[in-house]
This record gives sequence, structure tokens and C-alpha cells, in this order.
Amino acid sequence: MADPAVEGKKLRRSFGWLTLLGALLVVAGLVGLVYTGVATLTSMLLFGWLLLIGGLVGLLHAIESRGSDYFWLAVVVAALNIAAGVVVIRHPHGTAETLTMFAALLFLTGGVFRLVGSVVVQGPQFGWTLLQGAFGLLLGLLVLFDWPHSSLYVLGLFFSLALLFDGLGLIAMGVGGRRIVSVVSDQRVTGELPDTPWGEGQNRSKG
Repeated sequence: MADPAVEGKKLRRSFGWLTLLGALLVVAGLVGLVYTGVATLTSMLLFGWLLLIGGLVGLLHAIESRGSDYFWLAVVVAALNIAAGVVVIRHPHGTAETLTMFAALLFLTGGVFRLVGSVVVQGPQFGWTLLQGAFGLLLGLLVLFDWPHSSLYVLGLFFSLALLFDGLGLIAMGVGGRRIVSVVSDQRVTGELPDTPWGEGQNRSKG
């Protein structure tokens, strides 16, 4: 039977690595917010390599499953991913401009639909939906009016914010997990419940 102290130590170490990873993501997100141009270029290169590697893996799977009904479809999809990955890696700035335009159009259409839907339906979330629609419409117009210059910072900004919030989430999970493991380990060692109103009552009943 495994020693609870050893298992608890391993879990605490795992949560510690999780916290460290979260801290690294937070630092990367903060650096990206300062250097949004570099973050945009980095995100495009990562996107291109993911497409390329995914296409190669898909092509290998397609070759392994040759003779099946979906063989040629898998080959075509893999080839498209490889081609797209090569294009993105070779032309990251042009890809960033295209994706920024696409993002601006998404913000515009989403904002218009939310505005129209909130006015037509006028449900219980009328004010919140109206505010979301106005914000999306304004954001789309700002990105569109500053295009193509906006492609230098918009995607990098989103990428950096994603890293920042993911890192904060991992830090919260790591710190919370270490605390839970410590409480459970102490409870197993002492045979008592944590210092809570319920734990106090049951500990007094044992006495």
C-alpha cells in the first residue's frame, strides 16, 4: 500500500510544476502585451507549424488507413493543412493581415446580430446583449479602419491575453491543489478533520 506522505509529496510537486507553468505563461503574456508585434509574428509562426505538423500526422494516418472509404478525403485534408502551414510560415505578415480582416468582419457581423436581436427580442438580458453588440460593432470598426496596420497588434494582443488568463488559471489550480493536498495529508496523519466548524464538532465528539 502506498505511503500517504509520499503520495502527497508527489501531488504537491505536480501542482508546483503546474504553478510554475502558469507563471511562465503569465510572464509570456505580459511580455506579449508589451511587444504585440512580436507576439503577432510568434502566434502566426506557431499557427503555421501546427497546421504543417497536423497535416503531416494526418497524412501518415491516411497512408496507414489506405484502402478505406475515407482514404482520399483524409489525403486531401492533410494536403490542404500542409499547404496552408507552408503558406503561413513563409508569409506570416500577409496571414496576419488576412486573419485580422476576418476577425474584424466577425466582430462587425456579431455586433450587428446582437444589436438587432436585442432590439427585436427585448428579453431579460436586453441591456447586456445590447452592450455586447455595441462593443463588438465598435471593436470591429476600430480594427477595420486601422487595417492593415491593426494586423501588427490585434492578433498579438489576443494571443497575449489568452496566455495571461491561461497562466492565471493554471496558477490558481496549482496553488489550490497544493492546499487541498496539504489539508488531506494532515488529516490522514493526525486522524482529524481540518479546522472547520464541521471538523471541530466531529473532533469534539471523538474526545
